[in-house]
Amino acid sequence: MIVLLFSLAISNEAKLGSHYIVLSILVFTLSFPGSWVNSNKLGKDILSTFSQWFLIVGILLFFGYATAYLYIFSQQVIMAWVFITPFVLVSAHWFARQYLSSQHYITQVKKTAVIVGYNELGLQLRDRIKSDNTLAIELKGFFDDMTTSQSPLLLSNRVPSAGSLSQLANYVRQYAVDIIYITLPPSMHTQIMALLDDLKDTTASIYFVPNFFMADLIQGRIDEIDGIPVVAVCETPFTGFNGFVKRTSDICISILLLCLLSPILIIVALGVKLSSPGPILFNQRRYGLDGQEINIYKFRSMTVIENGSVVPQATLNDKRVTPFGKFIRKTSLDELPQFINVLQGRMSVVGPRPHAVTHNEMYRKLIKGYMIRHKVKPGITGWAQVNGFRGETKTVECMKNRIEYDLEYLKKWSLSLDMNIIFKTILLVFKDSKAY
Repeated sequence: MIVLLFSLAISNEAKLGSHYIVLSILVFTLSFPGSWVNSNKLGKDILSTFSQWFLIVGILLFFGYATAYLYIFSQQVIMAWVFITPFVLVSAHWFARQYLSSQHYITQVKKTAVIVGYNELGLQLRDRIKSDNTLAIELKGFFDDMTTSQSPLLLSNRVPSAGSLSQLANYVRQYAVDIIYITLPPSMHTQIMALLDDLKDTTASIYFVPNFFMADLIQGRIDEIDGIPVVAVCETPFTGFNGFVKRTSDICISILLLCLLSPILIIVALGVKLSSPGPILFNQRRYGLDGQEINIYKFRSMTVIENGSVVPQATLNDKRVTPFGKFIRKTSLDELPQFINVLQGRMSVVGPRPHAVTHNEMYRKLIKGYMIRHKVKPGITGWAQVNGFRGETKTVECMKNRIEYDLEYLKKWSLSLDMNIIFKTILLVFKDSKAY
């Protein structure tokens, strides 16, 4: 993107001004180190690239306008750079993907590996290695003191045995094995330490695969505290720079939509006021980030305002809903004031939908992992809603399905996923039969 900027500047102005060099440094700072993942899904890559690029552009335009530095650049150069860059990035990703999956590349970088540990984790690791050719890893076999006759699991999976633990070091030296994956349980600490001591006379890379990674991790990753490794088992995706990206996108999207939708907000407010007695807005108590209670705003759509210890969910043909309220609930216009909550920092544009406090207290006792959804701010729309779990939850099973999508959102969050959810939400406004 920087090369493209310099090329456009030189071709347009016949020289490279110092202001373009400063801009390139800012772009490098905002985009480093990058987050491209080699994926076979072109559509996903396009959405991710465009969303991340235009977030960077939005930040640059905001500061450029606020400081008036925007006007020292050629508008023609900036416009061409902004719109050409994402297509160049997508093309570069495509060529990189083709090269990384080519036989020439795989042959050049191919490495050999063995897995130490006849167990389910070792089998999962084997399957992952075999399913991804771009890893360029040739698996030679398993090492363990257990034999296939002692384990029906190994017999049924036809595991290739390369030898016992005592034979590992000699095998690695003899066949120049590049990588060793250890999937033995922590209970075999003594054997693992002896094994590592034997392997000191080899040049193989050694990786320990903890067996708790078989658990259903939420944003699992490895960190350290003053040199002591710690493993995140359940963590919010919005730590560090991701938190800045999420908050920045929330603010930008909320301001933009509140400005664009201001005429609609005024019309809806008048409609609520004229259609039935009562306030235009009402507050509802909800659980927010880390399970803290927050107040969220909605346009009133019912003849009653219920916010006590018992809050019945709205149902089809609910008599509490006014005729105008039925319309704004159907079109989700009643949710628009929540963009104010987003600006206040209580909510996000995208996240798990907030439930009434009384419903939270009920479902947290019935559904395992229910409260994990509160590791992030609640959203105006969410992954569960665009996958069909919107509106009334008549059964515990229906709520379980909704929670599964909420937790999947926490595991897979990216800015492109947020953009995808927003686009799907816009389409749902016009055709969702579950909104009432």
